[in-house]
Amino acid sequence: MARRHSRNDPYAGIEQEDDAPPAIVTCWLCGRPTGRTIVWHHPVPKSRGGRDVVPMHPICQQTLMANFTTSELQRHGLDVEALLAHPGIRKFVDWVANKDPDFTATTAKKQR
Repeated sequence: MARRHSRNDPYAGIEQEDDAPPAIVTCWLCGRPTGRTIVWHHPVPKSRGGRDVVPMHPICQQTLMANFTTSELQRHGLDVEALLAHPGIRKFVDWVANKDPDFTATTAKKQR
């Protein structure tokens, strides 16, 4: 017989309020509220020792990965302003600013 509740459930004692609005999570790169799909991105790649994660739109992460190598991302670290100084990223963020949170499109391939 299956258990109704897990023994190791960290949220077992917490009751959810139906009236409470869900917390609004904003994208680390563009600053827009995220939609139904949230990508937890490592600003410093895991292969380079990164442990921190930040919420992002899938399209924002794809654009970031298309414009930077893992070495470049490691150098920038959590400095989003340095990433926004890149002309390709700035152009993308300005373009996507008025789009729906769940907006998706194809992104350019890596330019190498």
